[in-house]
Amino acid sequence: MDERFCCGSAAAVRSDGCQCAHSSRNRRYGPCANERDGSDSIKRAAKVVAANLWEYYRGDEPGQTPGILPGPPPAGDYYWWQAGAMFGTLIDYWHYTGDSTYNNETVRSIVHQAGAPTFAFMHPNWTASLGNDDQGFWGMTAMLAAEVNFPNPAPTDPQYLALAQATFNTQAARWENQDCAGGLRWQVPHTNNGYDYKNTIANVVFLNIAARLARYTNNETYAEWAERTWDWTEGVGYITEDYDVYDGANTPQNCTNLNKVQWSPNAAVLLHGAAIMYNYAQWKTRVAGLLNRTVDHFFPEGIMVERPCELKDRVQCNVDQHSFKGYMHRALASTAIVAPFTRDSILEVLRSSTKGAVESCLADGTCGFRWDRGEYDGDVSNGPAGQQMSALAALSTLLLDNSDGPLTNSTGGTSVGDPNAGSSAFELDPMRQITAGDKAGAAIVTIVVVGSFVGSLVWMSGGLFEVS
Repeated sequence: MDERFCCGSAAAVRSDGCQCAHSSRNRRYGPCANERDGSDSIKRAAKVVAANLWEYYRGDEPGQTPGILPGPPPAGDYYWWQAGAMFGTLIDYWHYTGDSTYNNETVRSIVHQAGAPTFAFMHPNWTASLGNDDQGFWGMTAMLAAEVNFPNPAPTDPQYLALAQATFNTQAARWENQDCAGGLRWQVPHTNNGYDYKNTIANVVFLNIAARLARYTNNETYAEWAERTWDWTEGVGYITEDYDVYDGANTPQNCTNLNKVQWSPNAAVLLHGAAIMYNYAQWKTRVAGLLNRTVDHFFPEGIMVERPCELKDRVQCNVDQHSFKGYMHRALASTAIVAPFTRDSILEVLRSSTKGAVESCLADGTCGFRWDRGEYDGDVSNGPAGQQMSALAALSTLLLDNSDGPLTNSTGGTSVGDPNAGSSAFELDPMRQITAGDKAGAAIVTIVVVGSFVGSLVWMSGGLFEVS
C-alpha cells in the first residue's frame, strides 16, 4: 500500500503520532486528527494537489502563451475561460494558505490576458469563443485579486480593480432590451454559436461583479445593476420561487423556452453575488433561499455532485464541467465569510464534501471527479486539470477562518480603479445610470414568461460555457 502522502506527510502515521482523520485507508489525504484544527495538514495536502494542477499549465515555458491552459480545442482540452478560473482558484489558495509559489505567474497571466488596448479581458486571440461568461470569469478573478490584496501588477500595467470595472462596463454596454426585455446574451460576437441564447451564467457573473464592485467602491450604481440583473433573471423565469436556478432560453422565442437544466456554477456564482449584496444591502431572504436549495440539490448525502452530467451509472460531463465542483466550494466559503448567518451550515457541508474529495485522491495527489465513491475513479479523459482544481478548492476553503474577509477601498484594499475602464471598446456613457424604463423590463418579462414551456436540453450536450 502506497503511504507516501497520508496527512500530507511522508508516512501514514508520523513520528509525532499524526493520523489521518478522514480515512482509515492510509493512502488517502486528510488532516491530522491531533493537529490544531488540522490546518497544517490541510495546507500540506493542498500544496501537493496544487503542484499536480500546475503540471497541466504550460504558459510559463519558453515559447508558450502566459495565462492559458493547453487549448482551445482542437489544439488542447481547455477553453480560455478555464485558465481564468484556475488563476482565481490559485489566488484563493494563496489567500487561505499563504503559499505564494504561483503568485508571480498568476500576476503575469492576468496582465497578459487582460487584452490591450481595452484591458477588459476581450483578448482578440479568443474572439471565436468569447462569451460574456468567459470574460466574466476572468473579471471575477481580477475582482478577487483586488479584494484579497493579491500582489499588485507593476504600476504601468492594468490594475485588478480597473480590470473588473472594465469587464463590468463592457458588459453593461451589451445589456439589451430588444429581446426578452433585457439581459446579456451568452456570446459576444454575433457570429458565434450561442449568440441567440441568453443564459443564466452570463447574467449572474455580471451580477456577481456588480455586487462586488458596489461593496468595494461603495458606488450605488453598481448595486442598482446587481438588483436589476436579479429582477430580470427572476422575472424571465431563470430563478424560480423555490430558488431553482435554470440555465437559460433563446431570444427567437423571447426567452420563453426555458432550459431547466440546473448547472452548479449558475447557483454558485449567484449565491456568492447575493451574499455580497446581503453584506452591502441586506438580501438575507435571497441568500437563505438560494443556500438551502443549492445544498439540497447539489449535495446529496453531503457530497458535491454535478447532477446534470454525473449520473449514478455513468459520467457524461465534458472538460468544463469537470471543474465545476471547485467553483461551488469557493462560492460557499465566500458566502460564509460575508454572510455570517450561513457559516455553520456551510462549514458542515464543506467538511463533508471535502472528505469525499479527499477520498477520491491517490497518494501522489492525483484526484478523481466522483467524490461520492470513496475511492479514486480513474477519470482522466476529460481535462484532469478540472479535477485538480476542484480538489484544491475544496481543501483550501476549509481554511476560510484564515480570511479577514474581502477588503474594500476603505478597509485596506490597495488596487487602483478606473470607473471608465474599458470604454474604448464601445462608445459608452461611463457608468450609465439605470432609468425607469430599464426597471420596467423585469415586469414585462414576468408577464411574457407565464406561457413558457420546458425546452430541450440541447445545450447540455454542447456544454455550459463551450462553443462548438
